Amino acid sequence: VYLFSGIIVINFFSECFSNGARAFVVNGALIKKIYLPRQLFSLSTIWVGIIHFLPQILVLFVACFVVGWSPDIKQILAAAVGIVLIMLFGLAVGMIFGVANVFFRDSENLVDMFLMMATWLSPVMYSWTMVAREVQIPHIEQIYMTNPLSVAVELFHYAFWQPTLSVEQQGFLLEAGNWHMFPHLLTIWVPVAFGVSLVLLLLGNYLFRKFEGNFAQEL
Repeated sequence: VYLFSGIIVINFFSECFSNGARAFVVNGALIKKIYLPRQLFSLSTIWVGIIHFLPQILVLFVACFVVGWSPDIKQILAAAVGIVLIMLFGLAVGMIFGVANVFFRDSENLVDMFLMMATWLSPVMYSWTMVAREVQIPHIEQIYMTNPLSVAVELFHYAFWQPTLSVEQQGFLLEAGNWHMFPHLLTIWVPVAFGVSLVLLLLGNYLFRKFEGNFAQEL
């Protein structure tokens, strides 16, 4: 459950990001022929991502119930917040790279590289506590959690994995120093993650409006 809840977050983001980065180029024929709000091409990638995300989260639900999932309302809301955060972050970076891809087609290769790195820059294959233990950089945990994907993955761990643990299991993990919810995850780092995503979305929208007039010529 720990592994799969992180993987589906990365899969959802990867689809939103990669499709968003290619949205304007793939729909170049429509952009050149008819006028319509071109932001719709970026927004449509989020809906496609949701369609592919739903079967994965249904499998996660089944797995969680099998192993004794018993969440409270706070944890259910945390999962919903995580989904919205992924959508917002994926739309933001997808729009930025979508504009770049119109003018520099090699930027697609950068997207693939970032997606490969995304899994390892978020606590999917490991616990966030390993970051502070293995990387000897001051305040590395705080730097690490400015990544909205790290926050989204931790929200899913909190919503899906933690409610499957017994009190004894949670106590054992705490004593071993292997896992506990990131401090102030809900009160500080969720707002920070949304702030970072909104800034990137504003940047993407600014770039889009600035260069939109040259899209048809470049495509």
